[in-house]
Amino acid sequence: MASTTAPKTSSDSTRRDFLYIATGAVAAVGAAAAAWPFIDQMNPAASVLALASIEADISAVQPGQQVVLKWRGHPLFVRRRTPKEIAEARAVPVSELPDPLARNANLPENAPATDQNREIKPEWLILVGVCTHLGCTPTVSTPQAPQGEYGGWLCHCHGSQYDTAGRIRKGPAPQNLAVPPYSFLSDTRIKVG
Repeated sequence: MASTTAPKTSSDSTRRDFLYIATGAVAAVGAAAAAWPFIDQMNPAASVLALASIEADISAVQPGQQVVLKWRGHPLFVRRRTPKEIAEARAVPVSELPDPLARNANLPENAPATDQNREIKPEWLILVGVCTHLGCTPTVSTPQAPQGEYGGWLCHCHGSQYDTAGRIRKGPAPQNLAVPPYSFLSDTRIKVG
């Protein structure tokens, strides 16, 4: 009795290889199409994206005053510093600071924490108002209500004290208050984010 099966040819394996590749490609495209809605739902909502950048008119802020805005769900301190506050901040050597880095999103990460590296215009200081220790909101020091020893901000929860440039000077906070990415649209209008 003779065998009835025909010998394999190279065209049979080529067709089979093509069918395997085509089936795998269709399965991969189908899996990606099915997974896309799940991946897409992890993107930020429109309300979050709207808070990604804000514009604010700061013309009403007088020297020595601060306004608190909301940016990305956090308080944003916008302080108009007096010449005395600027002079005090500039007189502090970086070597005396617990955190020697500027923490300014507008500058390279390794920029030193000089007063000039913490602002764009000396009169205006713009900071994310979140204590770097445990995320509390520090209170501002004013001549009417002094807070801490350095004339800046005091976090009452654990005693972290920041100077008039928002740099940590005393207490458990490991870093300076962050300077967000911002720019001046005019002399009295800022854009943050």
